[in-house]
Amino acid sequence: MTDPILSLRNVRKRYTSKTGAVTDVLGGIDLDVIESEFIAVLGFSGAGKTTLISAIAGLIEPDAGELLLRGKPIDGPDRNRGLVFQSYSLLPWLTVAQNVALAVDAVHKDRTAEARRALVRQKVELVGLGHAMDRRPAQLSGGMRQRVAVARALAMEPEILLLDEPLSALDALTRAKLQDEIDRIRAEEKRTIILVTNDVDEALLLADRVAVLTPAPAARIGRIFPVTLPRPRDREAMNDSPAFQALRTQIVDYLGALAGGKADVVAEAGSLPTMTPLDLAPPPKAYLDAARGGIERRYMEFYSLHKVYPTPKGPLTVVQDFNLLMDKGEFVSLIGHSGCGKSTVLTMAAGLNPISKGGIVLDYREIDVAGPDKAVVFQAPSLMPWLTARQNVALGVERVYPHASRAERREIVDYYLDRVGLADARDKVAAEMSNGMRQRVGIARAFALSPRLLLLDEPFGMLDSLTRWDLQDVLVEVWNRTKVTAIMVTHDVDEAILLADRVVMMTNGPNATIGKILKVDLPRPRDRKALLKHPAFYDYRQEVLLFLAEHDHGPHAEAA
Repeated sequence: MTDPILSLRNVRKRYTSKTGAVTDVLGGIDLDVIESEFIAVLGFSGAGKTTLISAIAGLIEPDAGELLLRGKPIDGPDRNRGLVFQSYSLLPWLTVAQNVALAVDAVHKDRTAEARRALVRQKVELVGLGHAMDRRPAQLSGGMRQRVAVARALAMEPEILLLDEPLSALDALTRAKLQDEIDRIRAEEKRTIILVTNDVDEALLLADRVAVLTPAPAARIGRIFPVTLPRPRDREAMNDSPAFQALRTQIVDYLGALAGGKADVVAEAGSLPTMTPLDLAPPPKAYLDAARGGIERRYMEFYSLHKVYPTPKGPLTVVQDFNLLMDKGEFVSLIGHSGCGKSTVLTMAAGLNPISKGGIVLDYREIDVAGPDKAVVFQAPSLMPWLTARQNVALGVERVYPHASRAERREIVDYYLDRVGLADARDKVAAEMSNGMRQRVGIARAFALSPRLLLLDEPFGMLDSLTRWDLQDVLVEVWNRTKVTAIMVTHDVDEAILLADRVVMMTNGPNATIGKILKVDLPRPRDRKALLKHPAFYDYRQEVLLFLAEHDHGPHAEAA
């Protein structure tokens, strides 16, 4: 075996809080990395991934163990390890070239000014930004700014490139484009790369090996999975590969087993509260008489829906001719690239955004105003930070159940908090909760309103993918009990298929509309582990991936 370029031997790190509490973050990391190898480090939020990458970079000193670069101890940061963080850390008053030149001038002082300028240009062109050399960060998209950070790290000509979740804050399309850039750099530069990520597909697309960290505290490397898939790797082709499917299932199953020891406990299923919410906008008596049989078909209708915004250059049609019929109790996922109008459709359905043309009918009533009969869960749950979980949920419950007793309202609140795994955190204030816990409160609050329509606008978009899996399972469990009519905006293909009866795919904006509708004929209730083994799952996945690949262009795609 070739001697490793980097060796970690029983690396440990703990932190002590101001109150004296000690937290073991790394509990003994052992890893050898071969020169020109691409390693992906996969783990849960809070497992110590950033602590590990910072120790390799020399930014923090471990409490025990050894970190060796070519057999010599790592002692502080140096040019041999280039680091790219999740945030870009660019100087806003400098151009792309000037931001990269800062690193070049600092580490290559022995070179002539002309040689340094040539190096800056070469690395900026390598990441596809030769056309933007003189632009400032404010003139760049998020993905372009992250490319500048990668160019700056590469310009140091490090032996090892360290990437600490550099793509996690980007939308799915931009993330895919940056993944392709990183893979191209790997092929051209032959550099050793260590990528910290929480995305299984990203790890399998890019890495030679995937090292999985155990959950906090005292994280260790639980397993290392060799990735023997042939290169170059194409997303759509990989999806059809039995080897990819088998390896992906292995890793997901292993992560699921690890999560079993860390997931919040969901209380045993009880009976759904039987209280009926007060209808804050009651229909006329004639309607009630006509609707006694109950409406199941065509419960919700979008007809010729348009949204037009005024701009200095004239009207801009964001969504046009959006037509969709939904039955009562149906779950629809809306998917498409950023800027395709998914959230615009959702906010119009919520009554939060005026409709320019056409209309939306829910339960035979046209939507023209917001109300608790249309519960919305946004990406950020908008809780009152000084109130407890119970108090935040009770705000809505008290409004729609004013005719219920205090005990009955409390039963409703506690039932849904239990369902989302917060039985032991009902009295915890929102300010002291993690993002995942806050989103659980938002989900509980939405369901507790007993709405006619549940609207979810990328509710897990700010969470790492492993916490996201946990909350998807929570959402599935609660929806299985209520069968509320639901629409969810997402850019996650697996999430769309796991949750929905139909996946509605939208074309790129402006003038976005429905491009394709996929009926997901998979048995319910759905279980992630069983889903990955269902023979139709990867066929559904491929259909959505191919649609998104066909629409990865247009005004919202980045300039190359």
